[in-house]
Amino acid sequence: MTTATRRRLLLAAICAVAVSTIYAAQPVLARIGDDLGIPEADLGLIVTAGQLGYLIGLVLLVPLGDMFDRRLLLVGHLSLAAGGVLLVAVADRLWLLLLALTLVGLLAVVVQTAVAYAADLSPPTERGHTLGIVTSGVILGILGSRVLAGGLAALWGWRSVYLVLAVLLLALTYLALKLLPTDLHSERATYGQVLLRLGHLFREGLFLSRGLIAFFLFASFGTLWSGLALPLAAEPWNLNTAQIGLFGVAGLAGALGAARAGRRADSGRADIVTGAALVLLAVSWAATGQVAWSLWMVVVGVVALDFAVQAVHVSNQHLLTTAHPGRTSSAIGGYMIFYSLGSALGATATTAMYSTYGWAGSSVLGGAFALCALAVWAVGRRVVTGDRRSAAV
Repeated sequence: MTTATRRRLLLAAICAVAVSTIYAAQPVLARIGDDLGIPEADLGLIVTAGQLGYLIGLVLLVPLGDMFDRRLLLVGHLSLAAGGVLLVAVADRLWLLLLALTLVGLLAVVVQTAVAYAADLSPPTERGHTLGIVTSGVILGILGSRVLAGGLAALWGWRSVYLVLAVLLLALTYLALKLLPTDLHSERATYGQVLLRLGHLFREGLFLSRGLIAFFLFASFGTLWSGLALPLAAEPWNLNTAQIGLFGVAGLAGALGAARAGRRADSGRADIVTGAALVLLAVSWAATGQVAWSLWMVVVGVVALDFAVQAVHVSNQHLLTTAHPGRTSSAIGGYMIFYSLGSALGATATTAMYSTYGWAGSSVLGGAFALCALAVWAVGRRVVTGDRRSAAV
């Protein structure tokens, strides 16, 4: 195994474990509520706390990667995150749990530091391939955490989930210190300058279009994964939590296969990959919407959706890191703000839609988000083409 491959796999593992610290609470919410005596109406605060911390970290912590050695940032964030999940594991009051989960979410943005670092470590001809592998770790963490957290909680209680995460984070801290190279910056910038540059990104056409695509992309993703358990647990299937968790495995198959999108991006076809994947995303909802009569159709839809999401996500990050060398951390951090907001919208909207119109309504919603992303891509492509023609004249 080459040094480059080892680094890619390590950074992918960092992404998987770090993002798991946010999503691990979702499958064990009921157990946490029973243990701490939290009313059902307040359980949503547990998920919200981590997402709030994550959003703050995207703005305030990720841009630090354009200032400091990202190897040391990774080490520092991972070790602090280990302390945060340990605090979650011993929390015996709701306020302490929420404080710890907010801290964990804040530090989970080490994922974006790792992605930007991976992009800069790679030669331009291999950047897409590297991003495909590393960001696969993110999807592995999001979907895999649902399966593993449910299993660990069933065996040893919900606190064991966070104890295991703490051990994994400490192990990754050691490996990052030993295996990753020093990350030197040729340009010195103050924190204020870095934040100002982040704000300026929101005025750029490429960044804004790719951000809006991500917003609708992950709204569609959130619509599926925040709502699919509802029809699966209802008639006619009546699946239990362990059986529902297995659908995450189907999602992993699609996500891992989409790593090929990085190779396509390296050959200059990132934009074409984006459009084709968004069409696939919209079509996937036609299969997922058949949950009332076919679980196999749902599996097909889940695989297609996660494949499409990963392909678009890798292509977006490839284009942004290529367009903004020297400030890849700010570009990735700003882009992921759209991701965070889109995921929150999808999670909130799907439950409201399901309560009124059932899973058919949620499927229409998810498909509509996909079509919105496709429309943004088409308009953005037209604008770029028009600019090129004007320049030629």
